[in-house]
Amino acid sequence: MSGTGEQSFIGYPEIRQGPSVPYRNEDQSIPVFRGTPLVIGASLISNVGFIQSYFWRNAGFDVVRHIPHLDQYPARYDPTVIPVLSSASTATADLPVPTTRRTGDNGYYTSADYHALYKSGELTPTAVIEALLPLVRRDTKPPGKHSIAFLECAVEKARAAAEASTQRYKNGQSLGPLDGIPVAVKDEVHMQGYRRTLGTTMDFTGDFAGSTSWCVKKWEEAGAIVIAKSTMHELGLDTTNNNPNFGTPKNPHNPNYYTGGSSGGSAYAVSAGIVPIALGADGGGSIRIPSSFCGVWGLKPSHSRVSGFPTVGLASTVGVLGPIASSIDDLALAYRVMATPTAASDDSNSSSFPHPLTELNSTPADSRPKNKTIGIMRDWLDRAEPAVRTVFDRALDYYRTNKEYTVVDITIPYIPEGARAHVLTIMAEIASGVSPSQLRKLTAPNKVLVSMGLYQISSQDFLAAQRVRGLLMSHLSYLFQKYPGLLIFTPTTPIPGWKISGGDADLARGVSDGKLSVRNMEYVWMANFTGCPAINCPAGYAEEDGRRVPIGVMAMGEWGSEEDLIAFARDGEGILDIPENRGPVAESGEQTTGLTIPHGADTLWEDIVGNAKTSSSS
Repeated sequence: MSGTGEQSFIGYPEIRQGPSVPYRNEDQSIPVFRGTPLVIGASLISNVGFIQSYFWRNAGFDVVRHIPHLDQYPARYDPTVIPVLSSASTATADLPVPTTRRTGDNGYYTSADYHALYKSGELTPTAVIEALLPLVRRDTKPPGKHSIAFLECAVEKARAAAEASTQRYKNGQSLGPLDGIPVAVKDEVHMQGYRRTLGTTMDFTGDFAGSTSWCVKKWEEAGAIVIAKSTMHELGLDTTNNNPNFGTPKNPHNPNYYTGGSSGGSAYAVSAGIVPIALGADGGGSIRIPSSFCGVWGLKPSHSRVSGFPTVGLASTVGVLGPIASSIDDLALAYRVMATPTAASDDSNSSSFPHPLTELNSTPADSRPKNKTIGIMRDWLDRAEPAVRTVFDRALDYYRTNKEYTVVDITIPYIPEGARAHVLTIMAEIASGVSPSQLRKLTAPNKVLVSMGLYQISSQDFLAAQRVRGLLMSHLSYLFQKYPGLLIFTPTTPIPGWKISGGDADLARGVSDGKLSVRNMEYVWMANFTGCPAINCPAGYAEEDGRRVPIGVMAMGEWGSEEDLIAFARDGEGILDIPENRGPVAESGEQTTGLTIPHGADTLWEDIVGNAKTSSSS
């Protein structure tokens, strides 16, 4: 047990400054495959060893084993680092009740809006669910307007939960701020009454058909109503959410762009106004990238903090479960409920974390963040495209001048090599859960990736990658000791959205663009590989094709610093009010502050509260 300052931890890495090496990065030379060439190429790559080897070397993965200094660092196979509170921090605080409400006609509805309507009797959870079901079901004719973002819906289960919530409100016995709130859940966890497909045409439910994963169970116990499982990128193995198996939801802000992935269905559901809260999973930015692309908030918790028991993720040492939401209040609410520790017999890592409400009570809210210090690495930031860099620089200046944060320059060694070590690790872990017979049933892009993981990653490569993880975790612990409360600040992704460049053909057959995939993960991967928590904050918009494309910024903190990240996000809400960050305005009446819903002639926004009021009054 060790740590920094007054904070103690279990599993804290050795505090050790990493090697001083210059930052060098080059875009990888990886060809793009689509259409018939993709199908043919996938067949060849998944079956012919020397072709696999060529693409493996061409992508630069063989550099990991040749990194200097690795023999000086032990391999770190599990990045879990558990904060330990003082013995005096035993009282559990009450769950804070969200107060953020919709702002004007162009703001997002929040849980506080639903809660107030339910308490007043103006609306009921049953009316809301009945308004939602026709929109999200794909088993009706015609399918629901938004069904492409959802896999399946346990209709009677949702109706029963809504009726129970409605009765509680009528009796004055609400369970709290989540009671009756509609939520969506990514198809990566187990849920009673649902299959678990992981975005494939196969069923990965196994022996857990009657089980619900711990984090979802906590939401349901708090009264939340799951309306459906949301779609995802097949196996979570890319960052667009392109899924030929079930269809690809388009970005609600700009239908020419992807939602981002692999939690794209969940991000769509929040961004389009279907739900204020959704569950995502993040093994390589899969919560933060779609949150950034779709213009909402997303939190990637510390590794092992949120339990999916009995779900076992395919990317077990890099993947986590976390919330996506349309307000910071709702993001915090969802996190604080789902991060309730499990019993030790279920999930020993999660059970060892302190309850998030105990942590919240141990440090007064007005003292967060503990130390307003932002760390930036300028060479790394220079990799962002101009539109993204402009929004980021405005955000950085806002924190510095309006919120009195101190900005310090930091260095982190082997960032490009670390990114490859992360990809190597996630490919190996996912491939270990896929059999050769299952490989044949995957879409063409994933046949390429999984076959690489199955047949090209040697034990030497994997060991070297885990040594890189140990090196990076030790260096981060050095930075967190040097700058207590440090938040490492970057764009969430270096690109202003990902355009569906191949049109409907790409959506029907998939596309393999490894170069852009790796680039899209340029800033997010480190939090996954080292187990640190990170948050995406909407910060502005770019203009593409006459429409807005959201841009997010990201902070990564020390292990266990989720509440500091939430406070940091609150401090930055005013970034959205900077006129230059708001992007093109389609309507003269658009509100001038806060997060705004998608707009335009073909908007994918849905006014659920308005729909429910209309239906219940007719």
